[in-house]
Amino acid sequence: MARSVHTLTIPSSTRYLEDVRRFVEQHAIEANFETKDVGELKIAVDEACSNVIEHAYRGNDENDIDVDIIVKPDRFTVRIRDRGRSFEQSEYEEPNIFEFANQGRAGGFGVQIMRRLMDHVEYRKRGNTNECCLTKYR
Repeated sequence: MARSVHTLTIPSSTRYLEDVRRFVEQHAIEANFETKDVGELKIAVDEACSNVIEHAYRGNDENDIDVDIIVKPDRFTVRIRDRGRSFEQSEYEEPNIFEFANQGRAGGFGVQIMRRLMDHVEYRKRGNTNECCLTKYR
């Protein structure tokens, strides 16, 4: 299988997350991933895009999110790019599920979910563009 790249750009609104999930599903199936892996890819990408909408763009739907799928013989990578507020990895603390439950809090597990479902998660800043790369190896 040769390298291929597929691109989708959506407005930064949760109403377009279904489009992203279908886009990822279509290309993961075409790349011959198992049903379990397709589901994990969809969940992780949904979490990453949701984080961009909520945190990077703070709910402002007048911005775009670029979703690129890069398929290589040994891996499937989804690169999510935005021009919002950056995710600061050094400030991130993995939440304690028990403390959250005791406090009645919901949410806050997106990064943890992505890291558990993907083989590799990487955040980069390139100029004024943020990138989150989610990779699943074959």
